[in-house]
Amino acid sequence: QVQFVESGGGLVQPGGSLRLSCAASGFAFSRFSMSWYRRAPGKERELVAGISSAGTNTNYADSAKGRFTISRDDSKNTVYLQMNSLKPEDTAVYYCYAAIMTKWGQGTQVTVSS
Repeated sequence: QVQFVESGGGLVQPGGSLRLSCAASGFAFSRFSMSWYRRAPGKERELVAGISSAGTNTNYADSAKGRFTISRDDSKNTVYLQMNSLKPEDTAVYYCYAAIMTKWGQGTQVTVSS
């Protein structure tokens, strides 16, 4: 079965950093583009970053450009989101996504607060 396990979230101060991980299993990970989405309190789920199956193309929400970096390690079936210069508005539950997915996972909570 397709499974995603997000981890790495936590409480950080503004300006801090976190590295999120999403360990995937149950499908041909290397054949799929992967994305990170987030859902902040009172807001709709939004795309934060995406990476192509080959890892050669990436895209970011305007709010994430210059601060976040998405990467993948196909040998570990894992996609990462390095988050730097975090802001309170980054507070959200972060989820990984692939087209093969039929339901959202539990996500990982990121809270940016002093």
